[in-house]
Amino acid sequence: MSGSDVRFQVQPGGKIKGAIRVPGDKSISHRSIMLGSLAEGTTQVTGFLEGEDNLATLDAFRSLGVNIHGPENGKVVIAGVGMHGLKSPGKDIYLGNSGTSMRLLTGLFSAQAFDCVLTGDKSLSGRPMRRVTDPLARMGAEIETTEKGTPPVHIHGGQKLCGIDYAMPVASAQVKSSLLLAGLYANGQTCVTEPAPTRDHTERMLRGFGYPVQTQGNKICLLGGGKLKATNIDVPADISSAAFFMVAASIAPDSDLTLQHVGINPTRTGVINILRQMGADIGLANEREVGGEPVADIRIRSAQLKGIRIPEAQVPLAIDEFPAIFVAAACAQGQTVLTGAHELRVKESDRIAVMADGLVTLGINAKPTEDGIIIEGGQFGSGEINSHGDHRIAMSFAMAALRAQGTIHITDCANVNTSFPGFVMLAQQVGLTIEQSS
Repeated sequence: MSGSDVRFQVQPGGKIKGAIRVPGDKSISHRSIMLGSLAEGTTQVTGFLEGEDNLATLDAFRSLGVNIHGPENGKVVIAGVGMHGLKSPGKDIYLGNSGTSMRLLTGLFSAQAFDCVLTGDKSLSGRPMRRVTDPLARMGAEIETTEKGTPPVHIHGGQKLCGIDYAMPVASAQVKSSLLLAGLYANGQTCVTEPAPTRDHTERMLRGFGYPVQTQGNKICLLGGGKLKATNIDVPADISSAAFFMVAASIAPDSDLTLQHVGINPTRTGVINILRQMGADIGLANEREVGGEPVADIRIRSAQLKGIRIPEAQVPLAIDEFPAIFVAAACAQGQTVLTGAHELRVKESDRIAVMADGLVTLGINAKPTEDGIIIEGGQFGSGEINSHGDHRIAMSFAMAALRAQGTIHITDCANVNTSFPGFVMLAQQVGLTIEQSS
């Protein structure tokens, strides 16, 4: 099904009520397959996100000889083959639209005994890979990309890797994770220093599989040559998916919604911090730790939001949630200003430009800047939004209908399935009047 075939039609008004669990965290789902495959023993995963990106990672490890049962209703059973048990795939490994799979597996495969080639769809084939291939080459990896530094990625096996001490020029959890995965196989110690905090799921999960990782401030180190021991993982609900519903319940009058078992990893909670600063009524209950990750139930009640200047320190902690936050800003009293978010221009779409265009279409005064946006709170009208195949844009504008004067039509929505299968049904269940057509 091509992206332009799927459309959302959302009727104005409504309130958001109930208790739901949104799908599992995408980042943690990827890593559970990777580390479970390399562990000794059987790893059971529950809450696995059955989106296309995570299924690409799962299929990759099946092609490397790992026996994986499922997914069935979010349950996956992985028979680990140990650190040196992966077999040559015998064919190219296709990773669809998944940048996380491509970057992390480049690090992991650079240390294997066999050659392999990683390919992706048109969008992934245009994304930069040198940020991982350059430091991996310093460790002794032999990797080829196109002249532009984009996929396909040709990895030559049988190389001896040595640990390095690498200061990342740009904060990136994918680069950090790729180097740590290569470092599992390297002689000596591998250290990565971050210029700003990024999501730490890889470090937490390595520890969960019994692999020692040292973190001192913004420097993360591990020694090569250890083992992973199988464990059970209950993947928390994805805070990026929860964000759409946090905004929905905040802006729709008379709303009261509970989101269950959501991951509240401190490297990911920018959306909660920013919405609270805008005056949102958000409470956390039943806080606990599951498999090294903090989780909680989040209750959101409607509130009158106010415009703010978003602190730049929160930007890396909310980078994927800004499309939803922009919708909240459009419903707030006064002006919201975002700066320091240039990274939004190189996501699945240019999220600053595409969100600004959509907000203006719906009658909101929104001015894009080089590294952010200025949004004046106002009243949504109605109109047609092109989501440019970006799942987060499509879901954000669906929530805007709660405060719109007329119907909102959204085109090019097929990619919603990459991160949030079942979105339309869940949105209907809590009170959004949304229909999908193709």
